[in-house]
Amino acid sequence: MAALGREARADPREAGVVPVGTGEVPKDIKMATNTRDQPSLSPGDAKLKRSTVIEMIEKKIDNLRKEKDLYTHGTVFFGTTAGFSGMLANFIFRHCFKVKQDALKTYASLTTLPFLSTIVSYKLLVTDALYSGNISKENCVLRSSLIGIVCGFLYPSALAFSKNGHLAVKYHTVPLPPKGRVLLYWLLLCQSEIKAMVIPLVFQTTFGIFNGLQHYAIFESTLEKSVLED
Repeated sequence: MAALGREARADPREAGVVPVGTGEVPKDIKMATNTRDQPSLSPGDAKLKRSTVIEMIEKKIDNLRKEKDLYTHGTVFFGTTAGFSGMLANFIFRHCFKVKQDALKTYASLTTLPFLSTIVSYKLLVTDALYSGNISKENCVLRSSLIGIVCGFLYPSALAFSKNGHLAVKYHTVPLPPKGRVLLYWLLLCQSEIKAMVIPLVFQTTFGIFNGLQHYAIFESTLEKSVLED
């Protein structure tokens, strides 16, 4: 009887039985419960998640590509208008100085140099500043319009004036200016035809403002799309 009493008082945990109200759960039951609570991804869910991530990446790349194309097209067109301004300035000053020599050489330089200077200046002062986020809308428009005035009007006009003036002196197509009054003499010589350069001045200023507004709007829309997708 004593032996039976001792066996009955033995620790019930040794037999794997948990008394009610003790609050203790065996380790094997806890592990099984935790394993059932953790959600497991099926192969189909994993593929769906991967395809979603790939689609988001492709959308971002596509947005960046579109943004780059718009920036490139706008900048190239801006440079092209500066090249046409150089061609017009060269035509006007060749007519003023009655120069007929070296036409190909002067037209090539008056088209290429304003084109390249506009593209480089716009990239450094506007595009790079937009990507760095250190430029406001007003500043962007101001820089773009100044690039149009300087690189699309002043620079080609001064270059055409200088090149054709030297050709006029070289080939004696117009009377030589008096010493010390070369610039004034040439300006008086071209004062009637030079009024036509108001056309590229107005066009380059207007297009510079429009280009700056458009590029800033593109930058803002792309930034908002990136934030929403993130």
